[in-house]
Amino acid sequence: METREPREQIEISAVINDHAFNGEVPARMLLSDFIRHEAGLTGTHVGCEQGVCGACTVLLDGEPVRSCLLLAVQADGHIVETVESLAGDERLSAFQQAMKDEHGLQCGFCTPGILMSMAAAERHGYPAQTAEREMLGGHVCRCTGYVGIRAAIRRCWESGPRAERTETR
Repeated sequence: METREPREQIEISAVINDHAFNGEVPARMLLSDFIRHEAGLTGTHVGCEQGVCGACTVLLDGEPVRSCLLLAVQADGHIVETVESLAGDERLSAFQQAMKDEHGLQCGFCTPGILMSMAAAERHGYPAQTAEREMLGGHVCRCTGYVGIRAAIRRCWESGPRAERTETR
């Protein structure tokens, strides 16, 4: 009978959506698994597990990253933002509202990753054309054909202040 070595646990401290997390995680646990299973935030979706589809995109210190390619221990000492952080006070962010209005989602599987990449693009003040090309280039959507998503990006950029909250859910 083969015996297995116990998994090495590593102590980490991170801030996830403005909540401090201090605890031990398996050394080889992916950030996406940590977010979903340990932090209980299921809005981050896992698709290809190779960093290609973009569904697992979160912000790490304000920069978009593929959480399926990072280990949870790499978030130690950092700030992680997931899709759950976007809509505050029960209101949609400007881009969420634009996605709704422009029919930019169908099944919704890719949507959390796109929303997080867009949040980073808004913070960096990218022009709409750059956001469309660069940001959407890292996301795979099999339902929409991107027409509504592109329209939502343009609408969001044309509407003014990005931090403004709109209609309630």
